[in-house]
Amino acid sequence: MGLRKALRWGCFGALGVLVGCGGMDDGRAPDESPGQGQMDAEVTAAATAESPPDGVEAAPTLTLHDTHQVQATPPVRPPPAKFQPGFHQALRLSGGVGSVTTYRLKVPVGRAGSRVRVTFRSGDGSMTVQRATVAKAGANGALASAPVTLTFSGQAGFTANARTLVTSDPVDFPVGFRDELALSFEVKGSVAQSMIDAFPDSWMRSGAYATTQGALGGQQWQKSLAVATVDVEGAPGRAFVAIGDSITEGYMDTFNDTRDAWPALVEKQLGVPVVNSGVSGQGFWDANIQLPQEVLALQGVTDCIVLLGTNDLGATDMNVEKLQQRMTQLLDQLQPMCRLWVSTLLPKEKTNEGSYDAVKTQRKAFNEWVRKLTRADVIDLEAVMRQPANADLFKDGLEVDGIHPSAEGHRVMADEVVRTLKAKGGL
Repeated sequence: MGLRKALRWGCFGALGVLVGCGGMDDGRAPDESPGQGQMDAEVTAAATAESPPDGVEAAPTLTLHDTHQVQATPPVRPPPAKFQPGFHQALRLSGGVGSVTTYRLKVPVGRAGSRVRVTFRSGDGSMTVQRATVAKAGANGALASAPVTLTFSGQAGFTANARTLVTSDPVDFPVGFRDELALSFEVKGSVAQSMIDAFPDSWMRSGAYATTQGALGGQQWQKSLAVATVDVEGAPGRAFVAIGDSITEGYMDTFNDTRDAWPALVEKQLGVPVVNSGVSGQGFWDANIQLPQEVLALQGVTDCIVLLGTNDLGATDMNVEKLQQRMTQLLDQLQPMCRLWVSTLLPKEKTNEGSYDAVKTQRKAFNEWVRKLTRADVIDLEAVMRQPANADLFKDGLEVDGIHPSAEGHRVMADEVVRTLKAKGGL
């Protein structure tokens, strides 16, 4: 069969699969064929076509009867999937678990994907996890899906020394954006835990029950414990971490909910992960010390939001120059990792340390310095939280105790963060 006949009838020839064969009838009868010279020229032209650059899939080349060549657009290859954080909690406290106890934490994940891995953190001494599972969370401590066992270098559990991060092997476990997971693990020893109660519908029970699918029983537990990070493997994208103190961690009262804190509200609006590395009581000194384990250890973070300094105001040895120096140290550590976003400090209506006049003076001067930063994008949260006539006071309804934002305050903060990120960050 001649090449022209193959083109007409959509057949396979020396050139491979022919593209667009259905509309190329040249008017000849099916049994007619071109001269040998013309056919040789066509085959030679196709064989000597320019090779595609490395890494680009070659598209089939088609030589038409008028000697023009057409090459189909090569298919676009999606970027490879990668692990990025879907949940994170800085675990600054240390607690002791004398005998094997099962904890079942209910945590939200801000990222969709097909596989997960979980990073555990020990406390001030050694910790042993003998078994751990992941499942979709149900109500009252029950599981909404069958538990999937986690392994650690192929083993069912591990023992870690003090203040050590241990990451599980990846496991097939599809999750959607804002799914709530139940992480169940049997543990004893020294475990790291969060500063505040912010994880309702989590449970603990003495004994080994990590594979129990029904309600765990035992007693309710409100802190994040041992589980530092949940990474989700999916399409690569923006991934934020929020660094701060109790205002970022989400403290409002005796019992709190991490889903009501401003990072979670920003995450929900933007549709990208905004994981929380806030620690109640934290200042610049301890943030700089803990940064390697609590932030720099995260993989796949693209953006860092810093709201920090409130707890440093008014300290006996503190002045504006030290505040600026310690913020600079923090940003120096973060800059190789992520795009920097820095917020002004919120109003502070009282102080538990030092002179309140010093607090007001330092906060005003520090905020003026932050607004002039060029190495970071500035989010001016003070501007939306302060009273118009007095920058030291919150707007009515936006605080609970003169220092910490209310639930409404967190919503106002989240809206301003989203507005700024969209305006400056291309989201």
